[in-house]
Amino acid sequence: MHVEKRQIGNKVKLYLAHSYREGNKVHKIRKYLGLNLKPELFEERKKIAEKLILDEIKRYKIIHDPLTHTLSKREINWVKKLEREIPIKVSHLSMRQWSIFTELFTYNTNAIEGSKLNSKEVTELLEKDKWPDKSKEDIAEAYGVRDAIRLIRKTKNHLSITLIKKIHRIVFKNSKSFAGQLRKHGEEVVVMDNAGRVVHEGAPQPRVTFLLKELCEWHTKNKERYPALILAAVIHNQFENIHPFRDGNGRVGRILLNNILIKHKLPPINIDLKNRMEYYASLQSYEKNHDLKPTINLFMKEYKTLKRVLGDYKKRRV
Repeated sequence: MHVEKRQIGNKVKLYLAHSYREGNKVHKIRKYLGLNLKPELFEERKKIAEKLILDEIKRYKIIHDPLTHTLSKREINWVKKLEREIPIKVSHLSMRQWSIFTELFTYNTNAIEGSKLNSKEVTELLEKDKWPDKSKEDIAEAYGVRDAIRLIRKTKNHLSITLIKKIHRIVFKNSKSFAGQLRKHGEEVVVMDNAGRVVHEGAPQPRVTFLLKELCEWHTKNKERYPALILAAVIHNQFENIHPFRDGNGRVGRILLNNILIKHKLPPINIDLKNRMEYYASLQSYEKNHDLKPTINLFMKEYKTLKRVLGDYKKRRV
C-alpha cells in the first residue's frame, strides 16, 4: 500500500492506495484520508483505511482455491467415504422417481425463496397442469424449475457461464424481465436479516463475469482432483457468494449443485424447506471460514430423507 497526494491549490488531498493484478488487468483500491492532515490524525486514518482495503481485497478475491488450506488429505478421504455411504444410486432412479424428485425439489427450492404454492399444488401443477388460485409468478417459476431439472439431466455441460445464464433464463423466463441476464452496472446485492444486519454482500457488479469465469476454471482444474460432494459444495457456495443475478441466485445455485452431482454419477439433492435455517448457516460457515463440513453434513442428511421418500413411493406400488 502507498500514500498518494493530490495538490489542489494550497491544499493536499491524501489517499491510501493499493494495486493488484488479475490476469492482464490491474485493479486499484483507493481510500480518501483527508486534507492537510496532522501526523497523528494521518496515522489514525491510515490504519482505518488499511483495514478497509484489506477487507475489500478479501471480498473482491472470492475465488482462491478454497480447499488447499482448509481440507487435508484425511478430510478428503472422509468425503470419499461419505460418497460410498450415499443410500441412493442415481443409475437406479426410475422415470417415476425422477418425477417425484422434480416435484419435491421444485416445491422446496421455490418455497425457500418465498413461493406460496404448497407441495400438493406443485404436484397437481406439474402432473395435471392444474393451476391453483395463486400468484402467476409462482406458477411460472414452478414450471421453470421443472424445465431446468430436465435441462441438467440432458446437458453434457458441467459448468459454464453460458449454462448458468441458460438455467436462469429457463427458470424465470415467464416471471422476470431480466431472465438470463447477469447484474448490470449499478446493481449491487446486500442481504440483511430481520434485525437489519448485513449477512451477505454479493461480489461488486464489475467483477461478476470475471469471478464466474474463474469459478468455471477452478472446476475444470479440480474436477478430477476432488470428490463430487466437495466440487458441488464449492460450486454452489461460491456461486451464492458471487450472487451474479439481481434475483434467483438461490434457485440457480441449487440447480447447479445438482448438475455437478449428476455429472459425477451421484444422485441429486433436495434442500428441504424445514432445513432452511441449517442451509443458511452452512452458507455462512463457508463464506466466513471456508468451512465445507456443515454443507456436506447437510447434503448427507438430505440424502437420507430422499431415500425415505423414494422408498415410501416403492412401498405404495407394491
